[in-house]
Amino acid sequence: QQDAQFTQYMYNTININPAYAGSRGALSLFALHRTQWVGLDGAPVTNSVSLNTPINNSNLGLGVSLVNDKIGPTTENALSADLSYTTQTSETWKLSFGIKATANFFDLDPSKLNPVDATDPSLQNYSKFSPNIGAGLYLHSDKAYVGFSVPNFIQTNRYDDNEVAIFKEKINYYLIAGYVFDLNNYIKFKPALLTKMVEGAPLQVDVSGNFMFYDKLMLGVSYRWSASVSAMAGFQVSDGFYVGYGYDRETTNLDNYNSG
Repeated sequence: QQDAQFTQYMYNTININPAYAGSRGALSLFALHRTQWVGLDGAPVTNSVSLNTPINNSNLGLGVSLVNDKIGPTTENALSADLSYTTQTSETWKLSFGIKATANFFDLDPSKLNPVDATDPSLQNYSKFSPNIGAGLYLHSDKAYVGFSVPNFIQTNRYDDNEVAIFKEKINYYLIAGYVFDLNNYIKFKPALLTKMVEGAPLQVDVSGNFMFYDKLMLGVSYRWSASVSAMAGFQVSDGFYVGYGYDRETTNLDNYNSG
């Protein structure tokens, strides 16, 4: 795991694909909180907030997002700006192109470590700023979508020790897809897929299926290949406000050391 991961990734598309900016046709604000591997010391805690909107009657969309990710003694804050351009490819399909510019702020707090030698002079507060740029494609209609993106093209060393890269941000490749089936007048079925590829890590595949009842109540399940199973629930409080919750259980031996 390098980039922060989310169980309800289908509501967090702007963080991984800049071409999504403005695609919903309205000003959209998203906020997510994730506490991963509860009870495990130093486990990831992630907060994300984003806003995206179409620009008047043009084909352009704008987005901004902030991701705060804490793992052990490290904290990363990534502030991103997105610009998209959408073209109509048919009566029902649109194709969007997007670019993302990111400012990443990395901090290491050695006071959260248990060093063998507390007087080691290399154990000092460490901060690093690194810029990045990414891009994405997003093909979508009222019923379906598929997207491919690389949020960060530049590999950067977040932390070096004696000129050796201890923590390197690598290039992450994302493929997403989803569809909405109208089962009847009251129930919709929404399968979705997220695939993440990064050098040096196993292929990550998330598959989910959500049922929406009366356009109000959402219930679903998700499976992360060789990692976890999840339950999801959500409620459409009003036309403009949706709230949701997801809970994961590990399918690996890590399940013995955390509460999901």
